[in-house]
Amino acid sequence: MVEQLNGSIKAKNIRKTFLQQDGQPVVALQDVAVDIKAGEFISLIGPSGCGKSTFLRLLAGLTQPDKGEFTLDNVPITQPSYERGLVFQDPTLFPWLNVYENVAFGLKVRNIYKDKENEVLDFIRLVGLEGFEKSYPHQLSGGMAQRAALARALVNHPKVLLLDEPFGALDAFTRMNMQDELIKIWQERGTTTVMVTHDVDEAIYLSDRIFVMTPRPAKIESIIQVDISRPRGRDLPDFLNLRAKILKILNFAGKTEEIQYYL
Repeated sequence: MVEQLNGSIKAKNIRKTFLQQDGQPVVALQDVAVDIKAGEFISLIGPSGCGKSTFLRLLAGLTQPDKGEFTLDNVPITQPSYERGLVFQDPTLFPWLNVYENVAFGLKVRNIYKDKENEVLDFIRLVGLEGFEKSYPHQLSGGMAQRAALARALVNHPKVLLLDEPFGALDAFTRMNMQDELIKIWQERGTTTVMVTHDVDEAIYLSDRIFVMTPRPAKIESIIQVDISRPRGRDLPDFLNLRAKILKILNFAGKTEEIQYYL
């Protein structure tokens, strides 16, 4: 099931503007330019409303920039594609389909289910849901539903996995378990992964690099290389020092009552 995937991403001078209800423009992203290597795990972190999810939606092809372009393996991104799997905070499973049918849905839409049928169970096993193939979304815990959403995205063999606060709605214990599972899947698959998160610890624990964004209009203020070997201890000095560095960049140094949203 493991295959060598490409997945290098370039963002070239991205600008994105939205209109408010009163017709006034709001600049969400301004002159954003980054290179992401194939196979990297990248996290986007920054103040609420700074444009992180907009960045992800542009990369997914759900909307287009006003200026600049995203490319995947040097090909411009102009529309959604199975090459870019997207997982939201809400698992968005089809409630009338069981786990197997949810995971197989994309293959059926692409008319390749008959050729790929054996892979559906492979990916259900990959995310640890073996034995729950016939369960419906309302019968799953939040973590299990998010595992099913990951399997649904991965079964299409995307070059890029896009995660929009995928564990934000989970309790702390389930969240940490899901982080460990995500790292295992990423290490096995080698899929380029771009994740939006408000959680500094989560970004450090998972990422190769962290893109710290400014308040709107967002730019990439800092790119932090996470040179900590895996598996990463959350209480180790290198981890805590990097955490303090990122919070300082976010201007939350010493503001203990305000940083809880980021932890």
